[in-house]
Amino acid sequence: MSQPESRYYASQRLKLHYVVWGDESLPPLLLIHGRKDHARNWDRVALALQDRFAIYAPDLRGHGDSDWVVGGHYSHPEFVIDVAALVEHLGRSPVTVIGHSMGAGIALQYAGLYQDRVRRVVAIEGLGPPFRPRRPAPERMRQWIDKTIEVDRREVRRYPSLEAAARRMLEENPRLTPEMAHHLTLHGSRRLEDGSYTWKFDPYLNIHSPYEFNLEDAREIWHEIRCPVLHIRGADSWGGDPLQDGRAAAFRDARFVTIQHAGHWVHHDQLEQFLAVTQEFLLQD
Repeated sequence: MSQPESRYYASQRLKLHYVVWGDESLPPLLLIHGRKDHARNWDRVALALQDRFAIYAPDLRGHGDSDWVVGGHYSHPEFVIDVAALVEHLGRSPVTVIGHSMGAGIALQYAGLYQDRVRRVVAIEGLGPPFRPRRPAPERMRQWIDKTIEVDRREVRRYPSLEAAARRMLEENPRLTPEMAHHLTLHGSRRLEDGSYTWKFDPYLNIHSPYEFNLEDAREIWHEIRCPVLHIRGADSWGGDPLQDGRAAAFRDARFVTIQHAGHWVHHDQLEQFLAVTQEFLLQD
């Protein structure tokens, strides 16, 4: 497998890493990973699309080879800032964007805020869990504080070998092949001085904002998106069907596709089906 080129850019005083695939004279395509993932999770997708696009895949703050945030607070608006900074750094808008999970949510927010900078969006499992009422504010704040203190005290989880870490990856997604689990672990972990391995992502990413997901604000931003959007979900995912729960109505120009025999990581679980649907959408005029 050919290897991408590593580069860096700055956002809010953080040094953030991204990789580049393909000929940069081609139209730009951003690939945005999900929470606790990394840029190299897109390698198979990038290899399939690099003949038509110049591909840029960032490690979001706190992930991969990008800086961690001092204090450990991560929010969606800050991730959107990082994507906006990357597009400015590249100077290549409008861009096409493919995002997964949290990365798809970031892509949709960016597309709604900067309509002229985005050509098309493919959102894989990008609308989050089905809507549920927000919990009382005191409960949310207490849980957030308690979880933060817990992470402060917790020892970083270590694995005795790369193979042991890859087995944990397979536990998280049993649909992965052993080869893909090894690839994701190889690029998503670092070797410590004692020879053990730990994940590259910041443990504080396990702490979710006490303000929770604001569906009303999200719907307002989604409604501002002017470019075509392809939503892809796995039939076996926990994410729920936006066509049934009403979230689909927020979008002006959107297509919704469900891929069978796939869970949350659709582009890993059913790569060929994902690529067929995605390439058809991206190559439309």
